[in-house]
Amino acid sequence: THRRQPYDSLPVLHKTVATDGLEFICRTARRDPPMAVLRTAVSMLSSSLLPCGHAGGRELDAAAIRMEKAKALIAKTATLVAAIGRARQDLPPLDSQPRLGHAANFFAMLQDSPASQEACQALNTALVLHADHELNAGTFVARAVASTESDMVSAVTAAIASLKGRLHGGANTAVMHMLREVGSEENVSAWLDQALGHKRLIMGFGHRVYRTGDPRAKHLRRLARTWCDRVGQSKWFRISDAIDRQMRERKGLHPNVDFYSASFYHALGIDAELYTPLFAVSRMAGWTAHVLEQRADNRLIRPRAEYIGPGPRPYVPLSRR
Repeated sequence: THRRQPYDSLPVLHKTVATDGLEFICRTARRDPPMAVLRTAVSMLSSSLLPCGHAGGRELDAAAIRMEKAKALIAKTATLVAAIGRARQDLPPLDSQPRLGHAANFFAMLQDSPASQEACQALNTALVLHADHELNAGTFVARAVASTESDMVSAVTAAIASLKGRLHGGANTAVMHMLREVGSEENVSAWLDQALGHKRLIMGFGHRVYRTGDPRAKHLRRLARTWCDRVGQSKWFRISDAIDRQMRERKGLHPNVDFYSASFYHALGIDAELYTPLFAVSRMAGWTAHVLEQRADNRLIRPRAEYIGPGPRPYVPLSRR
């Protein structure tokens, strides 16, 4: 199986994002949802990722080409998301700084100033936690596309389209909107009474795999508490913590990876509408690793369906109906 590795050990290849992709972002990021912009911008990378099978003057075989494309996609996705964040503020995209690590480079391109070492380490931790998670919807889609022997960009573009959905990657943004709606720690109980009474889905809770708690959530909870306190925004952690406690008591539900990432990213100064694109920045490592693994020992993924409709019926010609 594929291995996770710290993001700061990955080659930084941000700088070669095609100009037409950045121009597209500058035209559309203010009016279109960020994940829709990212999906199209990543698809546009297909014309600029090692088309001739060379890297640094070396001839590459098919497996090596896929590896180089994977590393480039990890870097370029961060570049694109930073450009989307700036374009949404009517700011021009910034060049990368190859001397920086992956998380630090993302901060520099997004915020136009270096982040502290502590902030970069914290974001790097979150990126590693989000990088891969078995056969979630996006990863399954990526492997299914790769299994047809389509190209890697097509596979990860399909994964981004899946991550765009509210029940997959969109939950972290929805959590921040929920925290703002609640407003204060004192409002949590009444807000939950009303929300649960109307059978609203409380975003950031429950998981298809984890029944007794998402192990990633405890690390993000620690980061959220530390950084909300550090920047004087502790109320967002207190609201989150109060919702967490009451959801355990009332519904027996535990927070998943999305829940505490919302207040943590907010404390880092990242706009809520970029939370899901930032998820894609992280998950690109997992998606490409899965694509590499799929292509190394490929078999077409073709699930079967069980028909449960009406039984056989006699055919009646149109003229007699």
